[in-house]
Amino acid sequence: MEEKLSLFSASNIEGYINDYAIPWGINIAMAIAIYVIGRLVVGFLLSVFRRLMAKSKYDNMLVDFLESILSAILMLFVIVASLDQLGVDTTSLVAILGAAGLAIGLSLQDSLKNFAAGVMLLVFKPFKAGDFVEAAGTAGSVKKIGIFTSILNTPDNKEIIVPNGKIYSDNITNYSAKDTRRVDMVVGIGYDADLLKAKTILQEMVKEDKRILDEPAPTVAVSELADSSVNFVVRPWVNSPDFWAVKWDFTEKVKLRFDEEGISIPFPQMDVHLHKADSE
Repeated sequence: MEEKLSLFSASNIEGYINDYAIPWGINIAMAIAIYVIGRLVVGFLLSVFRRLMAKSKYDNMLVDFLESILSAILMLFVIVASLDQLGVDTTSLVAILGAAGLAIGLSLQDSLKNFAAGVMLLVFKPFKAGDFVEAAGTAGSVKKIGIFTSILNTPDNKEIIVPNGKIYSDNITNYSAKDTRRVDMVVGIGYDADLLKAKTILQEMVKEDKRILDEPAPTVAVSELADSSVNFVVRPWVNSPDFWAVKWDFTEKVKLRFDEEGISIPFPQMDVHLHKADSE
């Protein structure tokens, strides 16, 4: 009984306090302080990051996503530092996290490829929402640029979801990137038609259309003496939104005007010659 009581003597209790309670208390307090101060530092760094990204005018979706990744990485460092203060072997923990990250990366390599391409699209901005583009074997107006996929609306109002990896690894044609575009048209007349008259008519039609720009100057020229026609190239410049309207209207007006002026527009045809064999 006396031996048991001796375990709880003042000197033993003081020894336990000095050897265990105080060091552990200090370690716990330090770990909590590291965590709290670390969170404050992470919050400050994230606020600086947001201000810098706001000045750079990057897409909000990209900013939010990068901020969440940066927050997770920084907080991981804070947690590891706190655990290390408690005496936890963080080396093995970091190794486990690294192995898990590698396994996840290998299993999600296609998704990571699309993610990387999405980041590149949002950073370099080869197109933006509302642009009409041709990419990854399809064409349409860009409705949304996501982290992993982009959404296009086709002219006949079909929605196409395209992986960003396919878009970024292929050629991208942005028809809305420039304010003006050149309309390339070919107009053919018959060899028996009045060439100079036809050229004058085409030049007049170009001048009459108010949607056609004066600069750069439009081109009307003979481009080819084809098998069954003399071909003109008509290349006016227009504002990009007027491209298709001008092309369609001008094509219709050429046919109507040439009919009025008696200028023939040839079409493919075949002449068949029959030779009568000499009778014996």
